[in-house]
Amino acid sequence: MRSMEFVTQSAFTEIMALLILATVTGLVGTLLRQPLIVSFIASGLLAGPSALNIVRSKDQIDLLSHIGVAVLLFLVGIKLDLKLIRSLGAVSILTGVGQVAFTSVFGFGIGLALGLDAITSLYVAVALTFSSTIIIVKLLSDKREIDSLHGQIALGFLIVQDLIVVFAMIVLAAIGARGEADADGAEEVIGVVISGAMLVGLVAILVRYVAKPLTERLARTPELLVTFALALAVTFAAIGDAAGLGKEIGGLLAGVSLASNPYREMIAARLAPLRDFLLLFFFVELGAGVDISHLAAHMVAAAVFSIFVLIGNPIIVLAIMGAMGYRKRTGFLAGLTVAQISEFSLIFAAMGVSLGHIAQDVLGLVTLVGLVTITASTYMIVYSHDIYPWFERFLGVFERKGTPRERWDEPQSVGAPQDVLILGLGRFGAALGLRLKERGLRPLGVDFNPTAVRRWMTFGLDAEYGDATDPEFIANLPLGSLRWIVSTIPFHRPGLSHEDSRTTLLQIIRGLGYQGRIAVTSHDSRSRDGLTAAGADVVLEPFQNAADRAAEIVTADTEIEEQRRGGGQANAL
Repeated sequence: MRSMEFVTQSAFTEIMALLILATVTGLVGTLLRQPLIVSFIASGLLAGPSALNIVRSKDQIDLLSHIGVAVLLFLVGIKLDLKLIRSLGAVSILTGVGQVAFTSVFGFGIGLALGLDAITSLYVAVALTFSSTIIIVKLLSDKREIDSLHGQIALGFLIVQDLIVVFAMIVLAAIGARGEADADGAEEVIGVVISGAMLVGLVAILVRYVAKPLTERLARTPELLVTFALALAVTFAAIGDAAGLGKEIGGLLAGVSLASNPYREMIAARLAPLRDFLLLFFFVELGAGVDISHLAAHMVAAAVFSIFVLIGNPIIVLAIMGAMGYRKRTGFLAGLTVAQISEFSLIFAAMGVSLGHIAQDVLGLVTLVGLVTITASTYMIVYSHDIYPWFERFLGVFERKGTPRERWDEPQSVGAPQDVLILGLGRFGAALGLRLKERGLRPLGVDFNPTAVRRWMTFGLDAEYGDATDPEFIANLPLGSLRWIVSTIPFHRPGLSHEDSRTTLLQIIRGLGYQGRIAVTSHDSRSRDGLTAAGADVVLEPFQNAADRAAEIVTADTEIEEQRRGGGQANAL
């Protein structure tokens, strides 16, 4: 009993140490503006035998790791709604498939040139094709570019990549089954196929008859709904493992069973923090199996593969989008989102190790490439608007004349010149445009979100699709006829010089010789002086202005009521 208590206490202390280590590395990563996945990988390497050698309770770590992978793939599956897949445009499909094909073929060739055997080269090449949806969505959301054209295209080809991940893992599971069949007979393969068909059938039954009424009942207690989702993910993972398909495929199919469920977004949001917590142990287990001293032998290969991912992947996206008629700027911004590999790359390589197809040190190579590319591409995405001018003159080869894909099919309004240019067609910008129209003015709206532009045009207003931070685009607007330029774009992007993006916009407009008046929005009164010095005539503070107006209305009503009461008392006298 004392021995068992000691083991339990030791495992508990070990988990404590791992969480402290992850917190410290996560804090350092946050200060360096890196996503948590980089900090978790670093935590795993530090916790391994080559550094701090914290990991001793391998069974417990292994269990948490497998649950984490099952939950991760469950959340991938829950996003694979058939309606969403059908809505993918040609650019997303062609870009996603093209990038995967390019990376696989050239990555395989690079692997052979570096002296890797064919199987290892194939595994590494496929692992290099996947980009991290989690990281890209987070970075684009932080920059408020998730609804922009390049953001929507990036999300589209990330979904295509996720589908390819699913296919690759199914193929890998089938290869593993065939490997067992070589030793135990063809009946093993037949058994896996039948088990897989039964599991898919179970998913179909769950979707058709069980999922919706059950989740509607459980949704009355959100905590219970999350518990059910977690139980479903682990149950399917266990069934998939027992059937020979692997825990990964089982967890994925569990997510697919809820992909069309109306509560899927709530489930995904509630499980995301648990996923991040459990994935820590996947990276810890991964790091515990990597000997850092052996990574030195892969430094050259890691450098070559990293350069290939950081440069080659964006170029193929640029080429495909340029051939389809998109502007070089749009292709460049979308291309930067694939300049990395993802957590799926590590999971894919780990599956190869577990099947005995590749050596453990190859997993270390893929991990090293992941660290380099995720770290570098994070800065590339965060500072994409600052980096673009450095390469703009070299990107003309990727742009077709007229950029037909970024010209609107809807008829543009013609007639009298516009009076006011509104940059940013969100709620505030749209409301401002409608009120200006009511007062007899002709506003011209500009936004980088195609949906916002279409909505604006349904109001009968003139619109242009484009990026307000692009000097070339601003120069082609009818600035000469404008009395006012109003920017409703909030400050959200610190550049390499840490300038306010609104200041940059003001410099662009004034640099083009615009002599009219400019108004910019601000949610921070401390920036008023800086914006005024940069060329703004008026600084609008929507919340403060609305509060002032509301106070005036309330005060006026109060005064009227007091006057009415006073008049009533006088009459009574």
